Amino acid sequence: MEKYQSFTMDVVPQVQEVDSVITTNPNTSILSPTSSSSSSISSPATTLSRYENQKRRDWNTFGQYLRNHRPPLTLSRCSSAHVLEFLRYLDQFGKTKVHTQLCPFFGHPNPPAPCPCPLRQAWGSLDALIGRLRAAYEENGGQPELNPFGARAVRLYLREVRDSQAKARGISYEKKKRRRPPQLPPSQTPSTPPPPVTDQIS
Repeated sequence: MEKYQSFTMDVVPQVQEVDSVITTNPNTSILSPTSSSSSSISSPATTLSRYENQKRRDWNTFGQYLRNHRPPLTLSRCSSAHVLEFLRYLDQFGKTKVHTQLCPFFGHPNPPAPCPCPLRQAWGSLDALIGRLRAAYEENGGQPELNPFGARAVRLYLREVRDSQAKARGISYEKKKRRRPPQLPPSQTPSTPPPPVTDQIS
C-alpha cells in the first residue's frame, strides 16, 4: 500500500458507498488543468443535477488517483488495468458484508449474528460509478473507442463481482428486474368485428 499512501491520506476520510461512492474536492481537473472547460461537468454557472454533481466528484477523484499513482499517470496512459486497480482499492472503504465460503452465513441474505468476513463495495455502487466515469471521460474529450471504463475487462470484473456477491449474500440480482407484460402492437390489437353483411334483394 506504499504507493497509495498520499492518495489514501487525501481521500480516505471522504470515501463513501452507495449514492456517493467517492467524493473529493470538486475544484480539481485532470484533463486540461490549465484551460477552462466548456463542459457542463466543470461549469459552476449552471445548476447541476445530483447525478451531474456526483459524476464531477467521481471524475475529479479518479484524477486525484492518477496524480498520486506511483509513477503518476496521465489520462492518455490510463488503461483498463488501472481502472481495475482503482476499483479494488475502493473495496477497503466498502460497507457491504461479503461472506467467504468458509463462513457459516455464506449464502444467507440476513445473517443472525456478526462474522469476521470483509466489507466490500457493493456491486451496484461500482456499476453506477463506472457508468458515471465512462460518461465523464467522453464529456471531457476522451474518444469512445479508447474509453478505459468501457473496456471488456472492466465489464467482466463487474459481472464477476455481481455473481460472487450474489452467491455470498444469497441474493439473486435477476429477481429484482421486473419485466412488463408484453403489449400487442396497434396492428394486432383485437378489434370489434364488423356487423354481418346481409344480402339485399331489390
